[in-house]
Amino acid sequence: MENWILGKIFRPEPLRIILTRKLVRTFNLLSYRDRLAIGAVERWTYAYCIFQAARLASLLKYPRISILEFGCGGGNGLVAAEKHIAEVEKLFDVRLELYGFDMGSGLPTPRDYRDIPHYFKGGLYKMDIDAVQRKLKIGKLVIGDVKETCATFFEKYHPAPIGCMLHDLDYYSSTLDSFTLFDADSSQFLPRVFMYFDDIIGTDLWLTNDYTGERLAIDEFNAKHRMQKICQNYSLLEDYRMIPWFSSMIRIYHDFSHQRYNDYVGDAEQRDHENRIRLR
Repeated sequence: MENWILGKIFRPEPLRIILTRKLVRTFNLLSYRDRLAIGAVERWTYAYCIFQAARLASLLKYPRISILEFGCGGGNGLVAAEKHIAEVEKLFDVRLELYGFDMGSGLPTPRDYRDIPHYFKGGLYKMDIDAVQRKLKIGKLVIGDVKETCATFFEKYHPAPIGCMLHDLDYYSSTLDSFTLFDADSSQFLPRVFMYFDDIIGTDLWLTNDYTGERLAIDEFNAKHRMQKICQNYSLLEDYRMIPWFSSMIRIYHDFSHQRYNDYVGDAEQRDHENRIRLR
């Protein structure tokens, strides 16, 4: 408890912002869009990615998109995602599907040092599959080894194009296996996919680095693909500069060869820019 209190007091954010955010979230003040803007929502990173994916889909006139979570554990992330989906569907004329990928039996045995066996072991984070499925309203569980379920996902589930991927697979190997989804035809995705990686930062015992875990999987994917890249969203460095972890954990998948990558979506923002530079 003492460490938690000290952490709150000495965070880069002013304490008044932390307390205001807590107040707004607790009493459900302001609109959902405003709560999201200040981070006064559960699983802020999930909310941001789901909202932005739906926003892009709306601009590109996609009627439906899919949200994917990899590594569902107890199922709390899927439940939170459903809540955000319900709110986001009120804001955009886009319907959202939700799929949760998980072994069900917990983490597999680490393959080598890249899966960080000093911190993770096989069997952690087992799922009560029946309990989670009963809790879900729209989410569908995709149970099995991620490499195998990714290989059959499009044929078996016929999902709407993917706009958001939420990663919490812990391992380098499992994360890299999940990226095999990107081998599918580009029509199965939005041209830019919003991605969250839960295991980018870690702890002083975990000690994440660029040569293991999710970071290594991302680097290897980028090195292997010329026209598909998983990149940081640099606008977050400014928009959320008081919260440095936020920009670190959110990445954007860009498919530069996607048939709709160059479709213009900048009307609203460009009008604002033009108004600001107009001679007074």
